[in-house]
Amino acid sequence: MWRATKGDRGGVSAPPQAAARLYVLDGLRLVAALTVVLYHYVSLPGGWGSDPNAIFPTLHKFAQYGWLGVDLFFLISGFVICMSAWGRSLGDFVVSRASRLYPAYWAGILLTTGVLTVWPQVYKADDLDIILSNFSMLQTGLNVPDVDGAYWTLFTELRFYIVFAIVVATGVTYRKCVLFCGIWTVGAMITPKVGNDLLATWTMPAYSPYFVAGIAFFLMYRFKPNAVLWGIVGISFVLAQHYVELRMKINLGDPHYTSVPGWPVRFTILLCFAVMAGAALGRFDRVQWKWLTTAGALTYPLYVIHMYIGMTIIRQFRDRVPAATLLVGVVALMVPVAWAIHRFVERPTGKLLRDSLKRGMAEIRRDSASATPKPAPPAPAADVRHAFDGHGTEHAGTEHAYDPQSSATIIGQATPPS
Repeated sequence: MWRATKGDRGGVSAPPQAAARLYVLDGLRLVAALTVVLYHYVSLPGGWGSDPNAIFPTLHKFAQYGWLGVDLFFLISGFVICMSAWGRSLGDFVVSRASRLYPAYWAGILLTTGVLTVWPQVYKADDLDIILSNFSMLQTGLNVPDVDGAYWTLFTELRFYIVFAIVVATGVTYRKCVLFCGIWTVGAMITPKVGNDLLATWTMPAYSPYFVAGIAFFLMYRFKPNAVLWGIVGISFVLAQHYVELRMKINLGDPHYTSVPGWPVRFTILLCFAVMAGAALGRFDRVQWKWLTTAGALTYPLYVIHMYIGMTIIRQFRDRVPAATLLVGVVALMVPVAWAIHRFVERPTGKLLRDSLKRGMAEIRRDSASATPKPAPPAPAADVRHAFDGHGTEHAGTEHAYDPQSSATIIGQATPPS
C-alpha cells in the first residue's frame, strides 16, 4: 500500500510510494471465501441429496447468507484494482490481471473437469466445447455454461477490469477515478429504466455499487476522506441496498426467499461497507499478521476449485461419514489443495505468463515505434519583409540578399539561423 505525497494530490498520476501492506484485506478475502464455501456446502442441496436445513438446522440459518461473501469480494476488488493500476500503463495492467487470474483458473477447470468426468453425479463435464470455452473466461458472454457454478463472478470481475481499463488507458489520476465512479454510477442507475441489455451488461447495476465504493475507499486511503468520496460511498450503499430483494431471489430461490428474513442481508452489507471504511481510514493498520498474506493468496485457488468438487466428495461419502465430520473434512481437504495450486501452479505459471506477456508488450511497443514513419523536417520559412517602392506603396516580398562580389541584388530565401 502507499499514501499520496503532496505533489500527487492533483490530476497528474504519480508512481506509487511503497508503504506497509494492508494485511486486513488478506484477512477479509479469507472471510469472504469461507462464507461462500459455507453457503455452497450447507445452504445448497448439492451433494447431500436432501434439504440441508434438515441436516444442519442451526448452521444453515447462517450459511444461507454466505453468498454475501461475493459482495465483500467485489468491494475489495474495487479497492485493490484501483491501487494496482495506479502509475501503470494499459499494457502493464492487462499483463498484471491476466497473469493473476488465469493460471489458478485453468488449474481449477482441469481439476474440476477431471473429478466430474470420473464422478458425474452432481454435474457433468462431458461437452468439449463447453470446457474449451471456459478456458477463455468469456463463456458467460457466449451463453456457454460454467464448468463450475462459482465461475459466474469471474466474468463480473472481468467486465469491471475492461470498463476500468478506460481510466488506465488515459492514465489513472484522482480526478479521473472520481469521474469514472460518477459516470458508472449514473449508468447503473438509468439502466433499469432504459431496459437495454447491452448497457446492463457493462453497467452491472446490482454489482457495480460494490466496485465503485471500493474505488472510493481506496481514494480515501491513498489521499484523505472528503465529502465527495463519502457521497460516492453513500450512493453506492443505497444502490446496494436497493438490490437486496433481487439478490435474495437469485441466491435463495423463488419463492423460498420470501420466507427468509431480509434484515440480516442489509445488516451484512452495512457491515462490509463499515469494515472497508475502517480499512480506508487506517483503523486496521496495526494488523500485521504475516500469515494473512498466505491466507489471502489461497482464497482465489480455493474459490475456483471448491464448489462442484466439494459437492461431489460429499455425494460420494454422505452415507458413510457423519454430516458434520464430512463437512469439516471437505473444507480441510480443499485448503491444502488450494495451497498446492498456489505454490506449484499459480506462482510459477503466473510468472511465466507475466514474463511472456511483458516481452510481447515490449515487442509491440518497439515494432510500432519503428514502423511509424518519421515526419519530414519542415522547409525553412521564407523571411517575408515589407518594402516600399519609390511611390510609397508597400510590397510583400522575400528578403533581398546582397552579393558583395557583383554588387547585384539576389532574390532568394533567407538562411535560417544556425
